[in-house]
Amino acid sequence: MTIHNITSKGRFHNILAWATFIAVSVSIYMIFMWVPNEKVQGPVSKIIYFHISSAWLAFFAFFLVMVCSVAYLKTRDLKWDVIAYSSAEIGVLFTTIVLVTGPIWGRASWNAWWTWDHRLTTTLILWFIYIAYLMIRSSFSEEEKKARFSAVFGIIGFIDVPIVWMSIRWWRTIHPTVVSSGGFAMDPRMVATLLVSLLAFTLLFFYLLQKGIFILNIKNQTQIIKQKITEIR
Repeated sequence: MTIHNITSKGRFHNILAWATFIAVSVSIYMIFMWVPNEKVQGPVSKIIYFHISSAWLAFFAFFLVMVCSVAYLKTRDLKWDVIAYSSAEIGVLFTTIVLVTGPIWGRASWNAWWTWDHRLTTTLILWFIYIAYLMIRSSFSEEEKKARFSAVFGIIGFIDVPIVWMSIRWWRTIHPTVVSSGGFAMDPRMVATLLVSLLAFTLLFFYLLQKGIFILNIKNQTQIIKQKITEIR
């Protein structure tokens, strides 16, 4: 990698960092200062902006895992495995946020911290699937075997994502429908705040993804250097 490429990536990372900071700051202001409370739920309704945004990024992260897993199996290029692994870690993080904010929101809406609703149950299963994905990676020491098994599991695991998304349409559920074929069932100011929150979380995702890829590449390069030193000795 040339010095020019490193400098270009560093500039892009800085721009992304500032864009993320500004978007997150604007989003927080809109959530807590600008947008009105929902008439029935009151202040607790503001958790919807974190909950929905985290769910969108969790789905997107696991979609990226699936795409990069397919790319790895076709090319055997480890760069795709690195992206998939980093995206899976972030996806698990955002799914955890979904599973934490969901019960808080549900407590105000349903007077219960948890119900075995189809959307909640399939989301929990999704979280377990990608926790298993991370555990599979830690059980192999050989890079190629680790990448191959992880790729297969990452592709199969993605099957649950459309099931989670369609669960409120396929089965009777108490989970609220915020977005339908008719658009957003929300006040225009709430829609604007939600869109800004989605943008902020998306930028945050790519910032974390870039950080994760950089760290994994450094780790892999360090292991290669250690192996060469061992062979020389």
